[in-house]
Amino acid sequence: MEKEYRLAKREDFNKIYRYGKSMANHQFVLYYLPQPKLEKFRLGVSVSKKVGNAVVRNRLRRMMKEIIRLKKDQMTPHYDYILLARKPVVEMEYAEMEKSIWHVIRKASLLKRNDTIKK
Repeated sequence: MEKEYRLAKREDFNKIYRYGKSMANHQFVLYYLPQPKLEKFRLGVSVSKKVGNAVVRNRLRRMMKEIIRLKKDQMTPHYDYILLARKPVVEMEYAEMEKSIWHVIRKASLLKRNDTIKK
């Protein structure tokens, strides 16, 4: 994920957790907060220690970021997002994870308007 799309500071995470909205399914939780000053969106990814050891968590984080990176043009700009992984994600394949992430984003109505129709 390129630098302008990254959310890295603790205070940014805390602000989104406190003032943002959330949407969830069984595998992921998506927190989001409008940021009108931003031209693009920023994404933060978090995986709890409850999910697995460092190797597992880092692998999940890389996969989650890659799923978003490949279709970043479909994400609504002017938002900050935090994507949290829940325990069931560990057993999922890449394609299942991708489907689940886009499900929670679609559920939150955060896809660009012209891309909401599934092809």
